[in-house]
Amino acid sequence: MSGPAADPGARSGVLAGVSFIAGVAGAMALADLPYPRPGADPAQVKRYFTENAGPARMSVAGQLVSAIGLGRFTASVARLAGRSGRGSRALQAAAVAGGGLAAVSLATAAATAAALTADPDRPEADAAALARRAFVAGGPVHTAAFGVLVGALGLAGLRTGELPRPLAVAGLASAAASLASPLYFLAEPAGWLIPAGRFSGLVVSGVAGVRLGRRPR
Repeated sequence: MSGPAADPGARSGVLAGVSFIAGVAGAMALADLPYPRPGADPAQVKRYFTENAGPARMSVAGQLVSAIGLGRFTASVARLAGRSGRGSRALQAAAVAGGGLAAVSLATAAATAAALTADPDRPEADAAALARRAFVAGGPVHTAAFGVLVGALGLAGLRTGELPRPLAVAGLASAAASLASPLYFLAEPAGWLIPAGRFSGLVVSGVAGVRLGRRPR
């Protein structure tokens, strides 16, 4: 009896990671100023997005492409979850909800950042407020939702055996970090959970996407 068919669309997990990382890295390399951290002085926020509009838009483009990739990858994770046996419907629902919110929140953050580059006459206080919204949407909200998707991927990979156990376990560990990232609102040092969960999850999604996209031998 043959195994599950290959899912070429699962390779969108690679696209989601590569586009996001390329956008961030490109913006960092080309910008004259460091990206303002959450809570930065309003004048610093406005100066970054006014004087580094080009690099900022590069990051925006990477986020938008990544959001599209996540939307497609969510469908693949949901299909994998559907093959996971008992409780598969709940796992599918979690994958769709988490992946959908992750894609929407990332696109929202990108659109908000793009708006910051479009009006050099925007008051500093307004620029800081927009930057805060972009951070909340693309930081804790996106990362927690992405954690749900990666957690569903890891659990489904374990149940079906379609992903190597170390990869599936890495997905669950990444999901734990991502789901804890909203602790940032209670303790700022917990902000490190955002990049820890996000980047580890992108790596897991990329590797899993390649494996799920291959035709079984």
